[in-house]
Amino acid sequence: MAKKETKNSEVEYELLENPEVIASRLERGENFVKQNSKIFGGILIVLVLVIAGVLFIQINKQNQSKKAQAEMFQAVYYFEQDQTDLALNGDGSNAGLIKIADQYSGTDAAKLASFYIGSIYLSEGKFDDAINYLKKFSSDDYFVQAKAYALIGDAYLELNNTKEAIAYYKRAASENENKYFTPRYLNKLAVAYEEAGDNENAIKTYETIEEKYFESYEFTNARKHKARLEGLASR
Repeated sequence: MAKKETKNSEVEYELLENPEVIASRLERGENFVKQNSKIFGGILIVLVLVIAGVLFIQINKQNQSKKAQAEMFQAVYYFEQDQTDLALNGDGSNAGLIKIADQYSGTDAAKLASFYIGSIYLSEGKFDDAINYLKKFSSDDYFVQAKAYALIGDAYLELNNTKEAIAYYKRAASENENKYFTPRYLNKLAVAYEEAGDNENAIKTYETIEEKYFESYEFTNARKHKARLEGLASR
C-alpha cells in the first residue's frame, strides 16, 4: 500500500513540476478544442440565443404589463360605476376587460381583469363563465386571492355543486387566516355544508367561528345556526 501511495505521489509531482509534461497536456487540450471548434461554437451560439430569448421574453412581458395597466384604468372606472357592459367590452376608444385579459394574457393586469370579469359574470348569473375567469386569477395579495376563492365557491353553490363550493370556501378561509374575512368565509362554508346535508361539519364550522372569532359580525349568526342544527340533530 505504501509503495502505491509513493508512486502516485511521484506522478503528481511530475505533473506539477515538469514543464514538458504540463506543455504536453496543454497542447493536447488546445488540439481537442481546435478539432471540436464547430461543436463548441454551436453550443455557444445556442447558449447566447437562449439567454437572449429569456431576456426578450422578460422585457416584452414588462412592456406588455405596463400597456395593460394603462388600459385597465378606464375599464376599472366603468366597473366601479356599475357600468358593466362598458367595463367588459370597452367604449370604442378604450379597451374593455375581456380584451385586456385576452390580449395581455399572463400579465398581472390580465389576471386582475379576469377577477373583475368573473365578479361581473357572477352578479349577472353567468356562473360557469364566472368560474372560468376567476380561476385565471392569482395574486400574492392574500385578501384578494381569498376573495377570488370565495367567489368561485359562490358560483359553484349557485350551480348546486356543493362539493366544489365547500372546497373553495375552505381555500378562502385558510388563505392567511385573519379576523376580518376568515369568519365570513367560514360562514359560507357552514352554509355549503348544510346545503350538502352535512350538518355535523356545519356545526363544527359554526363552532369555529364561535370560539375563534367571537368579535366578528358573524359570531351571533354562527351561534344561532349552530343551536338550530344541534336542535335538529337531537330529535
